[in-house]
Amino acid sequence: MKDTMHQIIQEEQEVRAILVGLNVDKNDDDFERSMHELKELTKALDLVVAATVTQSLPSPDRSTYIGSGKVEEIKNSLDVFDANIIIFNDALSPMQVRNLEKILDTEVMDRTGLILQIFAKRARTREARLQVEYAQLQYMLPRLVGMRSSLSRQGGGSGRLSNKGSGEKQLELDRRRIEQRSAELRRELKAVEKERDTQRGRRLNSDTPKISLVGYTNAGKSTIMNNLLKYYGGETSVEKQVLEKNMLFATLDTSVRKISPSGHKPFLLTDTVGFISELPHTLVNAFKSTLEEAKYADLILEIIDFSDPEYRFHMDVTRETLAEIGAGDVPVLYVFNKSDIVQKMQEEASQLVMTVPRSSDDRVYICAKEKDSLDELISVIEKKLKEGDTLCTLILPYSEGAVLNALNESANIESTEYLPEGIKLAVHLSSKNVAKYSCYRVL
Repeated sequence: MKDTMHQIIQEEQEVRAILVGLNVDKNDDDFERSMHELKELTKALDLVVAATVTQSLPSPDRSTYIGSGKVEEIKNSLDVFDANIIIFNDALSPMQVRNLEKILDTEVMDRTGLILQIFAKRARTREARLQVEYAQLQYMLPRLVGMRSSLSRQGGGSGRLSNKGSGEKQLELDRRRIEQRSAELRRELKAVEKERDTQRGRRLNSDTPKISLVGYTNAGKSTIMNNLLKYYGGETSVEKQVLEKNMLFATLDTSVRKISPSGHKPFLLTDTVGFISELPHTLVNAFKSTLEEAKYADLILEIIDFSDPEYRFHMDVTRETLAEIGAGDVPVLYVFNKSDIVQKMQEEASQLVMTVPRSSDDRVYICAKEKDSLDELISVIEKKLKEGDTLCTLILPYSEGAVLNALNESANIESTEYLPEGIKLAVHLSSKNVAKYSCYRVL
């Protein structure tokens, strides 16, 4: 498909959305947080929020989710707010979408569809585009039942947001075509995954520590990556900068960069897609190989927006997502970013003021844009990486210069002594490297 959804939106004057939330079993604070997040997701797709409608019911209405009375209220307000799309804060069944669109005579999208569209808009690399398209098709497949005539009209380019996106390739939207295209995408993704496994294997065989940036979307992961590159990335760091923008899901693509701080051991830093509550399972499954980078890390840096009142909730979501992708047992360093904002708020409220930067055990409080904060972060990272190390004595034959260079690059050498039989080292080794260099170890 030549026109992306972004181009479609630009050609139109404005796409205006009415947001709809149903509170069934959430407390007021959780419901308000969820609706605020829906608003930010809508803005991330460059849509204008025209109005917000909420409803409380003991359970969702099976036919229309929010009940016929509230649907009529929304229908009567469409012209008032000049709205052309209705976005629900929860996942809707295919039947509910069909019923709502028939009554409202306008497009209806749920939270899952909205996030999928954001991913489609932001995907840049071939792998990300393939992953997003596969997730979109899996989302679309169960929604085809009973919609054949409607979809045949929409397939010609009706301008519906939910039919646009990366990789549509003007497919006729029917089950057979979707299943064929899904099979093609699975084959392509398998090939890409094989390439990723090869690259990952090379990194795993390296002695250089692997660190993954994870966290809730828009917590500041890309800012931390870019500023670590700026101060410790070498002469080509500017060329390796990643997209940095104050919005949800600004970046989707995995980036791996080498960080080489002066006076400290270098490490490989991986940044990938941010997490969010109720991240669609179709996306988790499609991006599994990408998200799994965290599973192979020696250390996870969980980036937390400390200035966000919901930061504890964000930490819970991140912990659950890490467990879901099999990274729940990897050591974690909690990085409370934007602590300078909290510090300023405390000063203005005449409260006890925290020190920034500061660290304690597995937590570090920083401002990602300040070098002294990043210096503190580097020191804590090195300390965390050493926690599982074992002090070993090795004797390297003088012919093993490459091994000595590798240890100088990645390990903490406490002392060096030149003996007739070789170079005697007292060196701190990770559990992996204890086994790797066991043949040189003096017991």
